[in-house]
Amino acid sequence: MDILSRGTALGGNVRVFCCNTTQLVQEACTRHDCWPTAAAALGRTLSVGCIMGSMLKDKHEKIEIQIDGKGPLGQMVVDAYCNGKVRGFVTNPHVDFSKEDHPEKLDVGKAVGTDGVLRVIKDMSMKQPFISEVPLQTGEIGDDFAYYYAESEQTASAVSVGVLVNPDGSIKAAGALLIQMLPSAGETELKMVEDIVKHLKPISQTIAEMEDPQKILSMIFNDYQQLESQPLRFKCECSKGKFAVILSRLPKEDLQKMIDEDHGCEVVCKFCNTKYEYSEETLQGFVNAHNRAEEEAKQQENKQIIN
Repeated sequence: MDILSRGTALGGNVRVFCCNTTQLVQEACTRHDCWPTAAAALGRTLSVGCIMGSMLKDKHEKIEIQIDGKGPLGQMVVDAYCNGKVRGFVTNPHVDFSKEDHPEKLDVGKAVGTDGVLRVIKDMSMKQPFISEVPLQTGEIGDDFAYYYAESEQTASAVSVGVLVNPDGSIKAAGALLIQMLPSAGETELKMVEDIVKHLKPISQTIAEMEDPQKILSMIFNDYQQLESQPLRFKCECSKGKFAVILSRLPKEDLQKMIDEDHGCEVVCKFCNTKYEYSEETLQGFVNAHNRAEEEAKQQENKQIIN
């Protein structure tokens, strides 16, 4: 089961997060038909999204991650919530590159590119969302988020993300690890974390071997104290009703064109690739509603002129 463990270590001077996201990354990649390198890039971003979402405090809050390095993948977007739900997509899922010097390794940095930004949008249910962005450093995702935390949140952080892709394109293991220094941490804790990070295996390999994030963190830190464990899943909030509302608000000329040319329409959710069909009759109902609204507006206008 996909799950996240969060807590503290080194005498409560660092906070740590680890998540196993193998199943949700598999679902995302299946839905979007991702090739291996696209799967690794999207999976890494989804995994970090799960950790960032766990930091939210209210069900109405949301984290949106946008990454666009002008590489072959195009844009990646991930939404994450405090309840462990996450969703995301990549513009061009049919991308696959291997590193020239290590053909067995996927070249995520080349696929993502570095001529762009990593943008984090925090919707805290206020009038305006909080938006922060940093230039991409390597396109490898982990390095870029470590830089984001250092620059935007002034928090020294170690970020390890990884996705192991099987030869058949399925996901063998996926997840992320985040270690952050708390204000109480000193030089001793910083050096201990640096030494730990230096000797860590890739997090995807560790997850493939151990699976349980709590056990992984307990292995890394002898004094790990878990504060919370949370199930994770890929879940999109789209529905046929929600898209119907959007369709109904289109100009009636556009709706009429769909009726005349296609006798209906199909809407595809970019986050989960779910397709929704709308009949000619449904679209005609939206046109009729526009006509009624226009007629009522005219009648109201005439009443005002008479008065």
